[in-house]
Amino acid sequence: MCGIVGYIGKQQAQSILLDGLSRLEYRGYDSAGIAIMENGQISLSKAKGRLKNLMDRVADAPLSGCIGIGHTRWATHGEPSDINAHPHTDMKSGIAIVHNGIIENHDELRAMLQAKGCVFVSQTDTEVIAHLISTMYYKGDMVRTLYKVQAMLEGSYALGVLNSDEPDTLYCMRKDSPLVVGLGEGEQFIASDIPALIAHTREVELLEDKEIAVLKGDSICIYDLFGNVRPLNPIHVDWDVEAAEKGGYAHFMLKEIHEEPGALKKTFSAHVDVEKMELRPDAFPITAEEAQSLTGLTIVACGTAYHAGVVGKYVIEKLARIPVTVDVASEFRYRDPIMGAGDLFMAISQSGETADTLAAMREAGRLGAKVMALTNVVGSSIAREAGKNVMYTYAGPEIAVASTKAYITQVEVMIMIAVDLAVKRGKMTAEEAKAFLTEMANIPDSAEKLMACESDVQRFSSHYYDRKHVFYIGRGIDNALAMEASLKLKEVSYIMSEAYAAGELKHGTIALIEEGTLVCALLTQEHLADKTLSNVREVRSRGARTMIVCPESLREKAAREADELWVFPDCRSELTALLAIIPVQLLAYYMAVSRGCDVDKPRNLAKSVTVE
Repeated sequence: MCGIVGYIGKQQAQSILLDGLSRLEYRGYDSAGIAIMENGQISLSKAKGRLKNLMDRVADAPLSGCIGIGHTRWATHGEPSDINAHPHTDMKSGIAIVHNGIIENHDELRAMLQAKGCVFVSQTDTEVIAHLISTMYYKGDMVRTLYKVQAMLEGSYALGVLNSDEPDTLYCMRKDSPLVVGLGEGEQFIASDIPALIAHTREVELLEDKEIAVLKGDSICIYDLFGNVRPLNPIHVDWDVEAAEKGGYAHFMLKEIHEEPGALKKTFSAHVDVEKMELRPDAFPITAEEAQSLTGLTIVACGTAYHAGVVGKYVIEKLARIPVTVDVASEFRYRDPIMGAGDLFMAISQSGETADTLAAMREAGRLGAKVMALTNVVGSSIAREAGKNVMYTYAGPEIAVASTKAYITQVEVMIMIAVDLAVKRGKMTAEEAKAFLTEMANIPDSAEKLMACESDVQRFSSHYYDRKHVFYIGRGIDNALAMEASLKLKEVSYIMSEAYAAGELKHGTIALIEEGTLVCALLTQEHLADKTLSNVREVRSRGARTMIVCPESLREKAAREADELWVFPDCRSELTALLAIIPVQLLAYYMAVSRGCDVDKPRNLAKSVTVE
């Protein structure tokens, strides 16, 4: 959701801010704006709609100055408009701020400020903060002011702040919303996410909750929540700039699908000693004693990460014989969960900043459960809260809103966790685990070969992109795959799609099937193939057009019932999810392209959902 950038240094800020905002477009937004200070005067430029509208505006009326803040807004309070776009200022335009998050007590603060004579021009909760800073301002002590304001704010925030009284200083602070500081030579940066910074610096400082950072061109000072200056602890980002570029692909989503074989290989080798073909001893934060005493595992996540958790449930239960519950993070803490000492809780989040998942994780910890986390982002909020119990995928930066390579590596790690637990619980011998991992090591090559189906998917999509409804069906792991395939299609192509357990068709769903309805069957589990094919026959006899994704071993059987067939190389049933997902990701992409959709930035969606 909302993107923040900030710059202070010797260069003109405008181009740096606009470049940073362009690298944050994947977060989702509906308006954009910048504020730049020169000689103690703050100037703003804001525009509803895409960033190009703002770029066109400042091309005609550029803003000059070497210190500034920028923002892409995803509306929460007040409709998308020039007025509601950030940055916001106080009445004298002496304070300018950009904000990511939600201020929950903004109504009470607005009433208090209006009683003091403040006049509001927008409908946003953010403008409250600008007036509050101005009202509470201790002349010459901005840090003291921000601590006072911080104590009055309820909710989440990441803030970038300009003060016309201090034309050589940029301030920022955060609580429950991501914000990173970039360290440069004679220049400093702030941003919501690392891709906005890597063209300028790979040294970043991660702010903790309620910390305040004071940036000058040649220095950074960070105050902890107690008001004490703390030492800097920068981390080095090893992403190449090219990792956040399209690299000749039409869209980031397509590039990231093609990066999946490499992401699978990198994630595998990070957790497995490929010489010995054994899981690294420190790969997963579960001891043999803990594994043997486990009575259950709760996995909590949102969206695509939730679907990875559902695949994990099937594989962990099968291999390690542990009952697994998978819960939607936004529901978990509101249902008064039963959890305590001895229970194991796992949070999954690509960004490591998902607000609902973070809140669920904190609730599980409060209840006494052992908490661990799986994320793609080192130093993210979820990673830091999990401490030594964090596990990483190695997908690299994912820019498209619709997750692809992050999902496939999450599933890969879930499978490796299943093997680890199975060995530690005595359900799998070391020799069996080695054989399993040896076959798993071949999956990236199989995934690379599977990319050859792209032209067939593109052709198929050109004939079916005008469908109003698409249904995905499957059994077992295939039901979990159907859920993710359906989500991918609806979020990038806006086609109404649904996923159903194939055995549920007769219980109401089959009433939706009519002549020309498109049904995709995931057929990867050989022991369930005949039953799923029976369901395919049922929909086909009612006029549905059917496409089937299956392994080579089921090609002949599936071909009898398919109008379109996409086949992947044979592998163990527990590994099929890593291959079968690729054709349906490509299907979602090409259906969206055929419909003329903005594939990388679907309407109303944000990459990281950092507010409830």
